[in-house]
Amino acid sequence: MQLDKEKEYIKPLEHAEDLDPLLEKIGDSKYVLLGEASHGTHEYYTWRAEISKRLIKEKGFSFVAVEGDWPDCFEINRWVKDLPGTPANIPDVLKNFKRWPTWMWANWEVAAFAQWMKGYNKDLDTKNKIGFYGLDVYSLWESMEIIVNYLEKEDPEVAALAKRTADCFEPYRQNDSYVTAYRGLKQKCRNEVVQLLKEVRQKTSQYENEPEAGLNAELNSLVLKNAEKYYEAMAQFDHSSWNVRDSHMVETLNTLTDYHGEDTKVIVWEHNTHVGDARATGMAAQGLHNVGQLVRMQHSDDGVYLVGFGSYGRFCDRRRFLGRTHEKNGPAKRY
Repeated sequence: MQLDKEKEYIKPLEHAEDLDPLLEKIGDSKYVLLGEASHGTHEYYTWRAEISKRLIKEKGFSFVAVEGDWPDCFEINRWVKDLPGTPANIPDVLKNFKRWPTWMWANWEVAAFAQWMKGYNKDLDTKNKIGFYGLDVYSLWESMEIIVNYLEKEDPEVAALAKRTADCFEPYRQNDSYVTAYRGLKQKCRNEVVQLLKEVRQKTSQYENEPEAGLNAELNSLVLKNAEKYYEAMAQFDHSSWNVRDSHMVETLNTLTDYHGEDTKVIVWEHNTHVGDARATGMAAQGLHNVGQLVRMQHSDDGVYLVGFGSYGRFCDRRRFLGRTHEKNGPAKRY
């Protein structure tokens, strides 16, 4: 009897067609959040890609947003949309990922999915091409450099504000010491980054010298604003930095959906701890929220479907990074 009941709910997952029951349950949901029990595991990436392909082809999803840094992932986005000035090959794009852990997104599974996206986008109008974006808050210095360089060319007046913002942060750049320095400072750089974001948002439409240039400027500015809050929270030695980070990821997601229009349908790739609903876990007792909870609270009327990923038994936890395989408990090997 128990075995029969298990067979009713447990289905093999070997081919893309085996995803039919999941696609049926997702239905018309506009938000599909796909988890993983560990970063970098080959099977999780492969199956998230297979689910995403079907959602894009069969249900008209608009973009994939991942637990990655905005500047690096935006280069993948530019490549899959074949925008001017992108490298010929995806491995050259993935070399932009320099912050540890590089293997989290610079791996062959992401490369294969990006190749598929570029092929799928080939015959689509620019506005309909499927995007790939990063939601995370860690790229303080990279985003700052990008926004200063961009505004110097496009908007010298706002560029002066961006330079003042950069000057505010510059003393703490060595070894990412802003978190340490902030313990003795209050509001040191906040006014500058808030004003910069306000200015950029007001002029976003003027920055469209190439597709999504204004979006890129706005979201790099948003990273600066929320990274400042994140590092301040880190200095408090409590759990508040988690809430700042996940709130930033949802704010970024909302900015992306607003940019793409009311018919937008979104796929999110993140760890289970982010895409699950914190209210159903011990996180709630600690005062923590996460992406899954916030998206459900804000967009339940649009349909939100959460998919957790797990493994049975012991697995290898293999990271495949641009020609190298890293074993969790052993040295890197060529394959």
